[in-house]
Amino acid sequence: MKRTHTCGELTEKNIKEEVVLAGWCHARRDHGGVIFVDLRDRYGITQIVFEPKFKEIFKIAEHLRREDLISIKGKVRKRPKGLENPKLKTGKIEVLVNNLEVLNKSETPPIEVDDRVVLNEDIRLKYRYLDLRRPIMQKNLIFRHNIVQAVREFLNKEGFLEIETPLLIRHTPEGARDYVVPSRIHPGKFYSLPQSPQLYKQLLMIAGLDKYYQIARCLRDEDLRADRQPEFTQIDLEMSFVDEEDIIKLNEKFLQHIFKAVLKKNLKIPFPKISYKESMERYGTDKPDTRFGLELINVTDIVKKSDFLVFNKAELVKCICLEKELSRNEIDSWINWAIKNGAKGLAWMKVTDKGLESSIVKYFDKKIQTELLKKTNAKKGSILFFVADEPKIVNEVLSKLRVELAKKYGLIKEGFNFIWITDFPMFEYSEEEKRLVALHHPFTMPKEQDIKLLDKNPEKVRAKAYDIILNGVELGGGSIRIHKQDIQEKVFKALGIDKKEAEKKFGFLLEALKYGAPPHGGIAYGLDRLLAILTGNDSIREVIAFPKNKAAQSLVDGAPSEIEEKQLKELGLKLDLPKK
Repeated sequence: MKRTHTCGELTEKNIKEEVVLAGWCHARRDHGGVIFVDLRDRYGITQIVFEPKFKEIFKIAEHLRREDLISIKGKVRKRPKGLENPKLKTGKIEVLVNNLEVLNKSETPPIEVDDRVVLNEDIRLKYRYLDLRRPIMQKNLIFRHNIVQAVREFLNKEGFLEIETPLLIRHTPEGARDYVVPSRIHPGKFYSLPQSPQLYKQLLMIAGLDKYYQIARCLRDEDLRADRQPEFTQIDLEMSFVDEEDIIKLNEKFLQHIFKAVLKKNLKIPFPKISYKESMERYGTDKPDTRFGLELINVTDIVKKSDFLVFNKAELVKCICLEKELSRNEIDSWINWAIKNGAKGLAWMKVTDKGLESSIVKYFDKKIQTELLKKTNAKKGSILFFVADEPKIVNEVLSKLRVELAKKYGLIKEGFNFIWITDFPMFEYSEEEKRLVALHHPFTMPKEQDIKLLDKNPEKVRAKAYDIILNGVELGGGSIRIHKQDIQEKVFKALGIDKKEAEKKFGFLLEALKYGAPPHGGIAYGLDRLLAILTGNDSIREVIAFPKNKAAQSLVDGAPSEIEEKQLKELGLKLDLPKK
């Protein structure tokens, strides 16, 4: 029997119509000789009714169980008064069944196909095909589809070309570990799986294809967390003959279109924009959540005049002013939190009618206290939390603390707060490698006025780079790329990559830059991350059909798995595994 309607479609307009539905038995109820079944498909639920007058059908219906797959024919009728279900689109009707076909019986499912039941994540991932029957999961995947369609709609209209780039590529160092694939045809050689299409999209710009995009699969062999997966999806785009402002303006319209098309929300543009330096000073992070205040306040110059040795010796002292009276137990819990998160301690001062109060106030004379109150704008009933240490620790601890305080005391305003972070440093020092490394990637163009610093003061060079942040999460990042060979060589030199090594690793790009490469730049968004935020999920696994678990395993099919000895020989590989 072919469906005439879906299970989320029928309304009072269809009363008296003969219809054919197909779906899974979501629930079955036997009420005094009449059997009710909630029939479910991805469109919704329709209540179907079996009455004893259809003897053969009724006999089969008595044995229907959860997740049995059936097809029915019947007549739509109005539900009895008082038995309507206002939560369902189909809640005012039901279908009296006069024909039934059991398409497939189901064993008792190992997990509940029910949004109301909280399940262990690994069990959900093992039986993902059942987990994906749940309405919330289907809703997430439909939402993903709609976002991708909105992306294509906007970029196609703007003249972009959707172009696929290879998945089997040459290894290039880009930060995280590559996944590698051995070549049978070329023994001893390996392909890498792309961490991003970075070099290929630059080659497309050199090729004259001036507007490119791709819904790109990317792979990184890195430790996992809620917003990371071994394989993930980027919305990747690149343009020629543009500067930073061109890309920022286009992407604001791009995000505005997506929110309007899918969420029916109007985003106000342009978005605020601050430099990396200002973001670190005010929020302690380059991914600030701007839905609330609690900005970090630098009080180093003031408190160094005190007799408090902890502050005297510290390289940096910052504080947060929380406008709330806290008990001593609450204060102690935040002190313990700060220590667990990397601080040596968390100093505090309360603002009372008499001024500042705490066990350390005695080390601060009245003049210093007055300066502190003025700088922090602290009012009566507020509390100041201080961290003193090297800048990295101070910023890391306080940036996390402001978020935790905001969550705990309900300071976060609902909504979507976007902000651009610009003027990133070109390089950062790696303690592990004992050298400068690229903060974004080595193909980012330096600011024109800073190019002269590359030879002698590379640590002062700023990059033409920009990140788009939403509610404290980095949605995307990009830059203007280097399009001149001499500048690219200077950047490699600053990174400690000599000509021989550069030629070996990036020779094809350096060669391409010789032939009239245009100025170009772009941006890449984390599609999974965007979807998680917009659907209100903490984990990107909730918006991916078949994700890996926290141990990078695919529980539904058992990947990764061993391969046969024969295949290892064909690839010229021999395993040398560590002993357990």
